[in-house]
Amino acid sequence: MNVKGYVLKYGDNVDTDVIIPARYLNTTDKKELASHCMEDIDETFVTRVKAGDIMVAGDNFGCGSSREHAPISIKESGISLVIAKNFARIFYRNAINIGLPIIECSEAAEEIAEGDNIEVDFESGTINNITQNKTYKTLPFPVFIQQIITAGGLVEALNSGLIKK
Repeated sequence: MNVKGYVLKYGDNVDTDVIIPARYLNTTDKKELASHCMEDIDETFVTRVKAGDIMVAGDNFGCGSSREHAPISIKESGISLVIAKNFARIFYRNAINIGLPIIECSEAAEEIAEGDNIEVDFESGTINNITQNKTYKTLPFPVFIQQIITAGGLVEALNSGLIKK
């Protein structure tokens, strides 16, 4: 599985309250959540993001509360992948559970710039920065995580029989 996209970049400690502000948590409508994604940290995000774009961030991405709304709003906004130095553990688990690919790669997170075009191969763990002509290696997703992401999330993977109940 590969993704290729334009980078939107953020810093350290991007918490779930700025990914999707608490004032919008009274809805489960995914499109409504996406329409408010990142608005407290980047009010231009929803007008700039395009399907397939890739989000890159620093340390501790997704810290804060354990709400699933945060990765849902990112995925529904069109982001195809999030790369960060590291993720808050609950965010990491929630992202995989809803089928949002996330990769930890410190060097890539530091060096990739806003506006770069990158391509990622999940099977090999290769991140190619096409703009800067640089390549980064990270651990590839285990097969079962690739199956969850391909299915669109854990529930979908279970329902399709990709993963045994």
